[in-house]
Amino acid sequence: MRIPRIFTSQALAPNSTLVLAEAQSHYLSKVLRMQAGREFILFNGEGGEYSAEISAVQKKSVDVSVKEFTAENRQSHLQLELAIGVSRGERMDWVLQKATELGVTKITPLITERTEVKLGGERAEKKMEHWQQILISACEQCQRNLLPELSEPKQFSEWVNDFDAELKFVLHHRDNQGLPQTKNTKSVALLIGPEGGLDDDEIAQAIAKSFSPLTLGPRVLRTETAPVAAISLVQYLWGDF
Repeated sequence: MRIPRIFTSQALAPNSTLVLAEAQSHYLSKVLRMQAGREFILFNGEGGEYSAEISAVQKKSVDVSVKEFTAENRQSHLQLELAIGVSRGERMDWVLQKATELGVTKITPLITERTEVKLGGERAEKKMEHWQQILISACEQCQRNLLPELSEPKQFSEWVNDFDAELKFVLHHRDNQGLPQTKNTKSVALLIGPEGGLDDDEIAQAIAKSFSPLTLGPRVLRTETAPVAAISLVQYLWGDF
């Protein structure tokens, strides 16, 4: 039987008790229909995880006994940032989910010349909350205990002019350069555009800031496909694949 993993923002300690928030309580008691005595895993994004047991199920809450701590994060040793143009619909959600599963350390949504999604004020706050929940759900599923850092959306020029990593790549199909066979790389940045890609000026700006062009084969990849392919290759070469 699969043991559920639940994220909580509460402080955790071995041999303690707590009452889960309504959302987590509803998921355990109503969706999974778990009763008192059932075991699961708790983590709060600060590192490691805790075995836990339901001690009581209330109408809108679940009482929990927190037990042993395990110092396991399943974190890649490679510092990997994905900076990607915000895309429409569910594409961005899919990218965030898969990037988390593949071990990305930080994700920065970018506002580029071809970004069609308008973000500002309350809409931006709701988007950030929604995206953060996607990262949490992905970590619950893939057994990561440290959440990727989610940056506030940034303008392309702001990000590209104030960023550094050992290896930096801008993905586009107007070149034929692949990944180098460099060894012992500790940090990588991947820059990917939204639907329609980055424009020529943005690509030129990135290259001027020491980003290397990167093309993944002869086919044009969608904005939600390119990150999965690139992250997988980077993790294979320098990460934990």
